[in-house]
Amino acid sequence: MTVLRQRKSGKVKEAPPTAELQSQTSDCCTDRRPERILHGGWSWTVIVWTSVGWSVSVGLGLLCCIYVATLHENDLWFSNIKEVEREISFRTECGLYYSYYKQMLHAPSIQEGLSDLIHDNLTESKRSINLLQRMNIYQEVFLSVLYRLLPIQSYLEPVYFYIYTVFSLQAVYVIALYLTAWLLSGSWLAGALTGIWYILNRVDTTRVEFTISLRENWSLPFLALQVTAVTCYLRPQLSALQQKVMVWLMYVTTFCFCLTWQFNQFILLVQALVIYTLDCLDFITAPQVTTLYLVQLSGLLSVWLLQFCNSMILGSLVVSFIVAALFIRHCQSALKTGSLLTRVGKLLLHSTMVLLLTVTINYLAKKVLQLRSDEHIFKFIKSKFALGHTSRDFDASLYLCEEAFGRLPLDTLERLAATLLLYPYILTLLLLSGTLALAALHNLRSQDRKAASECHAVALRADVAYNVLHTLFFGLVAFSTMRMKYLWTGHMCAVAAYGVCGTELWTLLLNTLRCNSKFLLRLVRFALPLAMIGCLYYKFWPKLMEELSELREFYDPDTVELMTWISTKTPKRAVFAGSMQLLAGIKLCTGRVLTNHPHYEDKDLRERTRQVYQVYARRSPDDVHDIMTAIGADYVVLENSICYERRHGRGCRLRDLLDLDNGHVMDGPGDNDPDLVPASHPRFCDAIKSDAAASGYTALFTRTFQNKTFHVYRVKKRRKKSAKNPATEPGATQEQENEK
Repeated sequence: MTVLRQRKSGKVKEAPPTAELQSQTSDCCTDRRPERILHGGWSWTVIVWTSVGWSVSVGLGLLCCIYVATLHENDLWFSNIKEVEREISFRTECGLYYSYYKQMLHAPSIQEGLSDLIHDNLTESKRSINLLQRMNIYQEVFLSVLYRLLPIQSYLEPVYFYIYTVFSLQAVYVIALYLTAWLLSGSWLAGALTGIWYILNRVDTTRVEFTISLRENWSLPFLALQVTAVTCYLRPQLSALQQKVMVWLMYVTTFCFCLTWQFNQFILLVQALVIYTLDCLDFITAPQVTTLYLVQLSGLLSVWLLQFCNSMILGSLVVSFIVAALFIRHCQSALKTGSLLTRVGKLLLHSTMVLLLTVTINYLAKKVLQLRSDEHIFKFIKSKFALGHTSRDFDASLYLCEEAFGRLPLDTLERLAATLLLYPYILTLLLLSGTLALAALHNLRSQDRKAASECHAVALRADVAYNVLHTLFFGLVAFSTMRMKYLWTGHMCAVAAYGVCGTELWTLLLNTLRCNSKFLLRLVRFALPLAMIGCLYYKFWPKLMEELSELREFYDPDTVELMTWISTKTPKRAVFAGSMQLLAGIKLCTGRVLTNHPHYEDKDLRERTRQVYQVYARRSPDDVHDIMTAIGADYVVLENSICYERRHGRGCRLRDLLDLDNGHVMDGPGDNDPDLVPASHPRFCDAIKSDAAASGYTALFTRTFQNKTFHVYRVKKRRKKSAKNPATEPGATQEQENEK
């Protein structure tokens, strides 16, 4: 088990009614958004102010990058530990992804490295798979090629080139959030407040410092850039050229986001629902809706081509939804006509037709493509919300029993409140949600532009409406599943900063208080964010310095000993079976062949993993041996931390999940379902270590390595009944003596 210890030493587009009104309301105050220069606002004041804003954005981005890089160094003493320890620090699936970067660097040539990835037979034993099709590892390929071509090998190690690239993406992330807040509010102080909040809430906005290779750390910065581009695209009075630039930016960022994360389809589905809602409520025009949908679809299809026609993309819900929404919208040309009740009825019918067509298209696509790669995700969703009988499903339970896939804990909100983020966010969200609801109601009631002009008081810009729905939808996702909070908390900072620095909200509030004036509006918009920044500095700067002064050291001698033994004492083509997390590290540190791994998006791999995990169930040695022989395993690694697990409660320990899946009663005191029966065999991972059961196991397995954490057994080949006793074979006695 890895632990950290203290160191010993130191053309104007046509706008819908609401969009037409927003240009009138925005004239009430000086607007210094970053794109104003593009509209011809060439004055020295604007140039200087905008330059300062851009400089602050870059500064905050670099500050975040340096901050997380320093934390990573201080937690592990990364610069001082051995290479094997550095590789072990890439935990679970992080190690698997990094291993392909390492593999590409060690390949004789780029062409051979790519060929090995396309025809890989090391990641899954007895199978040849196309890793570029199965996994999202183009970023590792790109970085390895770049490292080979750049003249930096003599002074920058490959691992540092990799981790510094990921940390640099955090700077991109902060800059993207900064620009979103600036575009919404018209003040770069909102961007500064956004960046500061992102950094201070690091625990809830990112986990990059200890999960460097996770796909989300590559993809979320591009998602933030895409949201910035969408926000700018939905702003009024953009020229034809500016629209084209924004469309291309949206496509490029969507493409990069989809290319770097296998769960892109689910994130884009939520975003497509946001676009659909804006369309139904008449906040954006038909050309804008079509463009946004086609940008999403183009990005996904581009990745589909790069991933050798990955069927998981074509069979995704978001592709089915976009096709259904565009088709039904084209067929219902009179959707936005009639009285309020008529329009609401049409929208309900429209939504029902879109839903039914989406489900039909998706069902047919998965049948034609024979797609089952993502069924575990739907099992998880059904089980989480009690939508079906999946309480004993092994794959669903494997997710549900992890805290990261539970509901968002309340202490998250406490931390967000401590940094003064939660309160302005909630207030802003309530005001904007109310304004959105009123504007939507008036849009549905309006049948012409004249009627719309009467709705001036509740006008809401399209870009603001998009961001409100974005944060609402992803907030719901975050509350349902804690791991998804990283999709919400970063954008949450931008929305809260808009509330503090935006013109519209303060105008509404001051009008309500009957004390509105341009001077007072400017004063509040500038004084309040500066006061908040000063307060945050006073409160958190000493804590940041204290955090950065804490020095720890990577310490995991048992895993280091295991990896060293595998590298030096086993054949290079030996096949290892074990837990997904450990095998990812074995792949990275030793290059040995695996039976299974943490990239779970494959039906056959999930079944194989369940079979491998039978070593922690109550199964006979013959059953386990048959399983290991069938998958070609030469060695099986048993972990005490799994066999005698105490981290989870009863019913969520891996051995309990296996017992339930096998129909056996669980260990320990507690209730069991009446259909469960006692197992006829002891638990394999425990019994194989017992001397009393040795005779039933030594004929099939030989212990070759052990320490306090791991036990490694060699899987023997079955011998015919006429074969000699293994103990009398030449060299067997000596081998057994060496294992003691």
